[in-house]
Amino acid sequence: MLRYLQMIVIFLGLSTAIFAQKYKTFLPAAAHFESYLPIIKDKKVGLVVNQTSMVGKKHLLDTLLSRGVQVTKIFGPEHGFRGKADAGSHLENEIDASTKLPIISLYGKHNKPSKEDLAGLDYLIFDIQDIGVRFYTYSSTLHLVMEACAENKIPLLVLDRANPHANEVAGPVLNRKFSSFVGMNPIPLIYGCTSGELAQMINGEGWLNNGMKCQLTVIPVSNYKRKSKVHLEVAPSPNLPNDVSIALYPSICLFEPTLVSVGRGTELPFQVIGTPATKIGNYEFTPLPKPGAMDPVMKNQLCYGYDFRNDLALQEGFSLKYLIEFFNKINQGDKFFTSPSFFDKLAGTDQLRLQLLQNISEKEIEASWEKDLKSYLVLRKKYLLYK
Repeated sequence: MLRYLQMIVIFLGLSTAIFAQKYKTFLPAAAHFESYLPIIKDKKVGLVVNQTSMVGKKHLLDTLLSRGVQVTKIFGPEHGFRGKADAGSHLENEIDASTKLPIISLYGKHNKPSKEDLAGLDYLIFDIQDIGVRFYTYSSTLHLVMEACAENKIPLLVLDRANPHANEVAGPVLNRKFSSFVGMNPIPLIYGCTSGELAQMINGEGWLNNGMKCQLTVIPVSNYKRKSKVHLEVAPSPNLPNDVSIALYPSICLFEPTLVSVGRGTELPFQVIGTPATKIGNYEFTPLPKPGAMDPVMKNQLCYGYDFRNDLALQEGFSLKYLIEFFNKINQGDKFFTSPSFFDKLAGTDQLRLQLLQNISEKEIEASWEKDLKSYLVLRKKYLLYK
């Protein structure tokens, strides 16, 4: 019933802020037409969007076109405009079958919009559902889009969305020596910001190339608080199919460059872990090629490990418990890491890997982050939009 009422409000163009206040829900900024349509009136607009960029049951692209907005280009992040590509797969530019608009891929060798890509645009809009985890690459796409806009003097409008991890800050803060597309800025592994808040931080702290500033406007989510329970109706990527996988993702993704499968190639990606190296736990699975994971780690190998779907404690907070357990039980030393350099990029530091090799306890490892996390929390306060 609530969704039906919401659609009526959007259809009639009534104030979404009034709706949100009355029905005690929060709406994404994309539904706040009265806040941003005047800004882009008579402008040629580019959209940085994917399958999560929905306004009710309608995509932002279709919504804006139906309202007469001059959308001329689409930019797609990792997994593509439709969000179906495998993680890490190279994506080519293409033409949208429905609207015949050009789609420019911002993943692979071309992560940042070029001057030619932005030619003829008066405004760029970023509207992608992020999850607030540093190595989830949508935040890197946001950074590079901001940088391109600053270099080419094109204003950027960020339509904010609620973040499932906005009320949590945890993990090591990135050391700039380990900056990459899976972590560009000196923020924690879970950084506790929405896209709009992070954009303000990137701008305000001078993290763009040469300290440039992007002409930035953020439209906030209505009636949203940091502790609000966030359910994502549209999967943000093929291997994060539900709220449980999103909750577990920060703790499980560090296994990616190791001898442990994170469940890609199963029906439970980022909800189970296992290894063929030794029998650990009481859950078994075999990764197989499937859409979104056509060549999964440990393909066709029986893996032994854990199913975390009922582990509420792990779903509620970041933990190194199982990373340490698997590292110790597999007992292969530095061979546990199939790509030490990529593990360091995910962690944002080489210290975590070295601490594992030195048999440092979970408590001691977490204590080593405290000083940087406290400094980050002070910095973050300047940019928070939601209480």
